Formats: sequence, C-alpha cells, structure tokens
Amino acid sequence: MMKALWRGLALLLAMALAATAAPAAAQDGEGYVLGPDDVIQVVVYGQADASITTRIKSDGTIVMPLIGAVRAAGQTNIALARTVATQFTKGGFYKDPIVNVEVTGYASKTVNVAGKVTAPGIVALDRPYRALDVLLKAGWIRDGGATYVYLRRAGVAETRLDTEGLVRGDDAANPLLRAGDTLFVPDADLVFISGQVARPGSVAVTPGMTIRQAIAMAGGITATGSQGKVGLVRGNARETDTEPTQAVQKNDVIIVKERLF
Repeated sequence: MMKALWRGLALLLAMALAATAAPAAAQDGEGYVLGPDDVIQVVVYGQADASITTRIKSDGTIVMPLIGAVRAAGQTNIALARTVATQFTKGGFYKDPIVNVEVTGYASKTVNVAGKVTAPGIVALDRPYRALDVLLKAGWIRDGGATYVYLRRAGVAETRLDTEGLVRGDDAANPLLRAGDTLFVPDADLVFISGQVARPGSVAVTPGMTIRQAIAMAGGITATGSQGKVGLVRGNARETDTEPTQAVQKNDVIIVKERLF
C-alpha cells in the first residue's frame, strides 16, 4: 500500500509540474530543427500549385515547385518558410509570398524509452523535452519499476536520475534530452524478508524505507515472531542483529526470528 501511495503521489506531482513547466521548457532550446525523414507541409497562400507535403530527403533537401531543391535540414520550420519565400521572390515567381511550414511527421530527432514504463517506445522531440516530460509521455513508471531512471547518451557515462528529483522540478536533476538518448527504467530494487512474517519473500524498496516498514510490507510479524529479534545480512557480511529503524539497502536479507516463550 505504501509503495502504491508513493507512486500515486509522485505521478500527480509530476503531471502538475509538467503542466506548469511546459511553456518554459519550450523556451529552453532553439526549437525543433528539421532533419532527414521529417515530413513537412509547405503552404504558399493563394498558390495551391506551389504548396506541397513532402519528406526531407537523406541529403537534407526538399524539392519545391518552380524553385527546385531547397536546403531544409538544419533549419526550423519558421526559418525554412522564410527561405522558401525569399527564393520565390528572387526567382521572380511571386511578390512577397506568404509561406507557412508545418511539421506533420517527426522522425529525425527521437529518444527511446525502455524498461518498466507503461508505454515503452520512441518519443519524437517535437520540442525541448526534459526527462520528466518523456516519462510522462510514456505513461510513467509501472508497478515493479525502480524509483530511479538511467539516462544513456552516446559518448557519456550512464547517469542515474532519481524520480524524486524529477518530480520536484529541479532542472539539474531533470536534464533536457538530446536526439538518440535512451531512458531506461529497471526493475525495482528489492529486499528479502524471511522468518516469522506473514508473507516471506521480496519487497520493493521505496525512498527512505526502514526495516520496520519493509516488515510491514511483508504483512507484519506473526504471533510467534519476536519484535526485538531481527537479523540482517548485507552483502557478504555475516548476519547481525539490527534495529528496525535502520534504512534498508538493495538486496538486504531481513530475518525475523521466533519469539522465545
């Protein structure tokens, strides 16, 4: 229950922050820069024969009626509209044409989302996106997912992003993504509980979880269990007695011992 409550609160906070931060995020970058395989619609108002819908070729160009090849890759849609209008004017075809360019298919700049998310797949960077934005577009982290995300970027060491930092809206903990990035949500960290508990087995770790809370997630101590006799095996160390207020760590083994009558 505690895990589900934490995830629900985190998702609500994340959605609220994303909604309020979206206009600012759009100003953080230079806007969407066109690239090969993007599909665009070029409209020359009042000149239907000069308007086209086309895919940007692998060499970065499109072919426009009357003016021929135009370099599209590397420009924003607004800049490309100005370029097309200028070439129509210089060629003597139209005087002060009004040109609009809209992107109808994003393909050149994408990020990948994998692992324990609701909808893994490819997300188009149709505007500047931060890690939180992309996770929300992927439906957020599923049950059984970790409370952190790995950001994988070519040529850079893998970065761990804690979801608690993401939902707090801290830009330093919620980086802008680049084309080709991958966000990977691994399985949740687990601790293992044995002995005199109602449901021995594994429990997913949540931020700040204590041994007492982990035992509660396992259904609590049975009638024959001892509140004061809890053992802990951490790593390759021997079992030691532990306090229930101690914070758990990934792969801890917690042993609730039998009460002496």
